[in-house]
Order: sequence, then structure tokens, then C-alpha cells
Amino acid sequence: MGLNQAKSQPLVTVNDKNLPSQTTADNNETKPKCKACCACPETKSIRDECVLLNGEENCSKEIEAHRACMRAAGFNI
Repeated sequence: MGLNQAKSQPLVTVNDKNLPSQTTADNNETKPKCKACCACPETKSIRDECVLLNGEENCSKEIEAHRACMRAAGFNI
């Protein structure tokens, strides 16, 4: 197969309940606003740096702050 030829691939729909959400008008279901990897970058970087430098067991404050941010963004954590 050449570079200009494309295979026909089925479309894949992802429905992840852990994605931040936006309420729809029809039945109060939620739709994702962004992916988990993109949410709460400030608390995520602080948490990651703490865990790398001090170990997970010494970063409970930073971990909980990130979880709270993720919950506020609509993630079910």
C-alpha cells in the first residue's frame, strides 16, 4: 500500500465517565469538555514534582489538591 492510499477503518466512539463534563439540555447527561490529561495542569505539575522528589507517601496534600481540582472539573475521582 502506498503513502497516498488509506485503509478504511471503522469510527470509534469513546464514552469515558471520567472526563470533565458539560450538562446537556435533553436529559441532564454530560459531555466531555477535555481529556483528563489536559485538566488541572497547575495542580498536576505540583503533584508530579512532589512525588518525584519526595515519594508518593509524602505528598498527600498535593495529591488531594489535584483530586479536588479534577472533581471540580467534572471528573469522577
